[in-house]
Amino acid sequence: MNPSELYQPPLMPHLLVEGLNRYNDEPCLYLGDTVASYKDVRESTSQMVQALQSQGLGVGSRVAIISANRPEVLSNIAAMQLTGCIGTPLHPLGALDDHIYILEAAEIEALVFDPSVFSEIAGALKARFPDLKLLGFGPNEVGEDYMALAAQFEPKPLEVPDIGPESLASVNFTGGTTGKPKGVMSPHRVSAYMTQVQLAEWEFPEEVRMLFATPLSHAAAAFFVPILQKGGAFYVMQGFDIDEFYNMVKEHQITCTFLVPVMLYFIMDSPRATDGSMDSMETIFYGASPMSPARLQEGLEKWGQIFYQCFGQSECPMVISNMSRKDHDLAKPERLSSAGRPTPWVQLALLDQDGNRVPEGEPGEICVRGPLVMAGYKDMPEQTAEAFEGNWLHTGDVGKFDDEGFLYIVDRTKDMIVTGGFNVFPREVEDVLATHDAVGQVVVVGVPDEQWGEAVKAVIVLKPGAEAGDALENQLQALVKEKKGSVQSPKSIDFVAGIPLTPVGKPDKKAVKAQYWEGTDRSVG
Repeated sequence: MNPSELYQPPLMPHLLVEGLNRYNDEPCLYLGDTVASYKDVRESTSQMVQALQSQGLGVGSRVAIISANRPEVLSNIAAMQLTGCIGTPLHPLGALDDHIYILEAAEIEALVFDPSVFSEIAGALKARFPDLKLLGFGPNEVGEDYMALAAQFEPKPLEVPDIGPESLASVNFTGGTTGKPKGVMSPHRVSAYMTQVQLAEWEFPEEVRMLFATPLSHAAAAFFVPILQKGGAFYVMQGFDIDEFYNMVKEHQITCTFLVPVMLYFIMDSPRATDGSMDSMETIFYGASPMSPARLQEGLEKWGQIFYQCFGQSECPMVISNMSRKDHDLAKPERLSSAGRPTPWVQLALLDQDGNRVPEGEPGEICVRGPLVMAGYKDMPEQTAEAFEGNWLHTGDVGKFDDEGFLYIVDRTKDMIVTGGFNVFPREVEDVLATHDAVGQVVVVGVPDEQWGEAVKAVIVLKPGAEAGDALENQLQALVKEKKGSVQSPKSIDFVAGIPLTPVGKPDKKAVKAQYWEGTDRSVG
């Protein structure tokens, strides 16, 4: 008897094969002019598995992908899982230096790329890494034609590779908002467990027609198996466009979507928000960064209780806590600041700096343990040991519980502003500023100040039609002073056209802060 085989749970590759085999002619993917059935996706996946294997790629091979949203991306995600490759997505908007850093840190052997957009980047990476295999989604001048290669093979029944729960599935790099990007090593255990929690807890509609406006190479993997298991279909935008979003929802009677808060703000600010286009929508999953309670209230007033929040991080993805649709209750507006209740499938504690649980109602660092936790940071033993201190994963988020067990994320520990000896949590200031009718998006950071060490700075994107000026700045400062106190009130406010985002759609506070700290002796945390 081999206990490791006897008791091995189904992992993502097992669930992918089962899901793709469950249906045939039912639609699986809509993208541009492409409509692909489950059979189409299954067969293209098989051909791509064989193409990857023909290039010497298999269990443990490290493969990166950079692509716009196109039909081949979905089958490639499945093919990489079914060859046992370790996947690393590159963000489509990332700089060449960022990609070079990731390819080197992750020891990438092959790059799958979209030749219509990224041939130049692929060529530059090949010049930097001569042994890098290049596989393009179509004809290109710098590497192999992945699709022509795949077309040489006949589709075969899908098979699961020889992997175990601790075999690596991916190495995803953190956004770098708190320093040098770290390669988060996620074994198959993590994705399998995350999927079980999603299927057990998440409020998917009875008929799943899910619209994706985010990069497929990042977002689809998290929803791939739940959608397949429910016989649902992916509806994919080739790029985020507000009118196209509404058109697709209305035309295809979309029932659910996943959006980061900044996308939601743009959609809510459109005149089409109340024209009936959203009538078919049953669930809006949102996450990746905190959503302003004031903006969330607007959404509830427009569309009703269709919001579902998920909270996680790369090191423990998607399902640390969640807030159900019914808990998005306008009668309890204070709850709209919450991240919901912790999932019962993860152990969670709020700890102080000494690793002790904080008293009830007090803030502490959110720490978790369980099968959802990463294996560690690639080639960063010190950072891994720090993250796992006391046999907990330290998330870096400060949270507190209310008396009903709802978790409130106060802020990132490294985002806290120390001004004149007082601690200011930017999230609290952001939430107050977002209640003003003129404010569309807001980020609060600490900037250098000779007298106070740091000063509170607000960076704001106004809603359409609102005008910047001294009068508005004074109003906003007075609003924070009234609600939170003079220490929290921004000493200055910058009105900007847009706020930089990390690859996963979070406001990039490091990038915002950098412009104010450049030339000073202190580094940006």
